[in-house]
Amino acid sequence: MARRVSWLALGCMGLVLAGCAGPSRNTVFQTSTIDALLAGVYDGDLSLRELRRQGDFGIGTFDDLDGEMVLLDGQFYQVRADGRVYAPDPDGETPFAAVCRFQPDRQVAVPSGLDMAGVEALLDREVPGRNRFAAVRVDGHFKRMRTRSVPAQSRPYPPLKEVAATQPVFNRKNISGTLVGFRCPSYVGGVNVPGWHLHFISQDRSFGGHVLAFDVVTGVAQVDELDRLVMQLPGTKDFAEADLSRDRQAELAGVEKEKE
Repeated sequence: MARRVSWLALGCMGLVLAGCAGPSRNTVFQTSTIDALLAGVYDGDLSLRELRRQGDFGIGTFDDLDGEMVLLDGQFYQVRADGRVYAPDPDGETPFAAVCRFQPDRQVAVPSGLDMAGVEALLDREVPGRNRFAAVRVDGHFKRMRTRSVPAQSRPYPPLKEVAATQPVFNRKNISGTLVGFRCPSYVGGVNVPGWHLHFISQDRSFGGHVLAFDVVTGVAQVDELDRLVMQLPGTKDFAEADLSRDRQAELAGVEKEKE
């Protein structure tokens, strides 16, 4: 594993070096960038054990793009391409993840009947200003939950849009569980996913994935406003040589959108 040497912090003062930065209140810690993942940089470069030191709540993926990550209440869950949930090796690595120390600022009831767009609109009203980061946890019962995951890849790695074109999609009805995710402002496009990015884990910890759609029966949302982003850049050759200069937002939209 290559040694990681680059830390960056993005806050209200802009982009600065943060070699001594550690986890703190209201901070998103992130490893790598979403554009690097879109470009096929799938080799893990940070262990889950190290990532856990930076937060107890978050989302991401695993080495070789082997499934979807949920970090909830300090516990990692790995949703593989069969839709099932596994306990990952704490010494396993991630090529991309974002975590925080979840300390909600407010709680709001989620009305019955809201779909994904309705819930996101509700949450947007709870976070003043579209230029702020936020973490959200929604515990509830869902009339339907539509998720996807991705299978582990092998070299030569294809770009993420090719992987997503054949990704398995799962549907469950009348399921209880937790939505975990972040809202990132549009100005960090290329670094993270602008807007809401949500993963799901069922109450019995048997099902989950990247969220594509849902309808709420009952739910309670907790929102944590965040005002600092700390990034650790991979020390791998793949990351160093990846073409991260072009706009990949169209690719990202194709990966994130629902596939019916």
